[in-house]
Amino acid sequence: MSETIDYNNPYCNYRSPLSTRYASKEMQYNFSDQKKFSTWRRLWINLAKAEKELGLDISDAQIAEMERNVHNINFAECAEEEKLTRHDVMAHVHVFAKQCPTAAPIIHLGATSCFVGDNTDLIVIKDGLELLLPRVAGVIQNLARFAEQYKSLPTLGFTHLQPAQLTTVGKRATLWLFDFLLDEEELRQIKAKLRFRGAKGTTGTQASFLQLFDGDGTKVRKLDKRVAELSGFAKTYPVTGQTYTRKIDLQVVGALSHLGASVHKMCSDLRLLANMKEIEEPFETTQIGSSAMPYKRNPMRSERCCALARHLISLHSNAANTHAVQWLERTLDDSANKRLTLPEAFLSADAALMVLENITQGLVVYPKVIERRIMQELPFMSAENIIMAMVKKGGDRQICHEKIRVLSQQAGAQVKEHGKDNDFLDRVKADKYFQPIVGDLATILQPSTYIGRAAEQVTEFLQEEVAPILQMYKNQLKEHKTITLNI
Repeated sequence: MSETIDYNNPYCNYRSPLSTRYASKEMQYNFSDQKKFSTWRRLWINLAKAEKELGLDISDAQIAEMERNVHNINFAECAEEEKLTRHDVMAHVHVFAKQCPTAAPIIHLGATSCFVGDNTDLIVIKDGLELLLPRVAGVIQNLARFAEQYKSLPTLGFTHLQPAQLTTVGKRATLWLFDFLLDEEELRQIKAKLRFRGAKGTTGTQASFLQLFDGDGTKVRKLDKRVAELSGFAKTYPVTGQTYTRKIDLQVVGALSHLGASVHKMCSDLRLLANMKEIEEPFETTQIGSSAMPYKRNPMRSERCCALARHLISLHSNAANTHAVQWLERTLDDSANKRLTLPEAFLSADAALMVLENITQGLVVYPKVIERRIMQELPFMSAENIIMAMVKKGGDRQICHEKIRVLSQQAGAQVKEHGKDNDFLDRVKADKYFQPIVGDLATILQPSTYIGRAAEQVTEFLQEEVAPILQMYKNQLKEHKTITLNI
């Protein structure tokens, strides 16, 4: 019996998990057809307003008619029109003109397809950055609180993933935090520098607009600036081909991929710490870690962040290759690519940040586990302090060093070859040579004496570097809600 497939059923079509599972409704709307095509219509209105201000024969009635139909888009009719014209912009021009018969003669006047296409992309990029930046600030705020809370809690530091000197839980958090400060700065600067393509014409020469204004170049320059102002931009790019340079997309996607690298680094660290049972992400009371192993507490949120971040990172090379092959004034092989790369970059960043906000709101620290691991390694790290203590009691440094070397090697063999606990201190206590300092060993082995300026560094960093950034987002963070994940 053959299977009948209803291709009109949405569950029989591919749907991106970024929209069905991961990204926020706000970011999804930012890349929706409704946002895109209503923005096209607003751009046509802004163009008409600017042309009217500069003397073209355009009436208030025509502009009002278009404004009444900004959101009134017949998507089915536009799709049918595109089948006939094989041109998405002209399809929407025709449908909009039918809805606005009075304004029909002046819709898209002097413009090329990239007037709406590229300018809309720049508006969407700007709005996308406005959505992402408060999320980055939310992660920064959560990590700042965490770093402050645990700035003095000693923990074993690692280099090469091998035990090194001690640090603190809070100091380690500042390493993640600093990465996100750099990301916030980069994204904020890109948003501040973002310009409008404006009214540049088919190859960027503004020839069509120069003809409209009977060769008056001053009016053409004013038109370019005024359209940008009406669309929320202070400046336009000084030169373009048919499109704004795809270097802008590369910069934007590059900054987002840098954010992805920060997310991946932090969440990889959390996965390692979860394996050590030192720090865990939030775990719901009804959450299932494994279908086969009910005892497991898998770091699934951190794993999801890594998965999304890895996809985000990969998009950078795509944007670089697209810019690299834009021959002369432009080619169209950027179009289909941009439809994938830009939305996925923003949606992936949005989704990863939402999960990371949730994680950083509820990190769970296990001090006793951390202390136990410290005490497994601290005896070896204390060797230099023991030598110094013995010298102060009149001992010979070279003799003491040799005895410590022998005892530590013996203890290391017990750990590595026999799987036993580190008994270095017991060996020190049992050696008569070290009797003068046995009473001082408890002080010598205080973990807090091995963390250097870690706590002070955290305080200074939070006050000098983090606080000014959070101050910039104080109103948005005030309204910030606790992030909960449905899936």
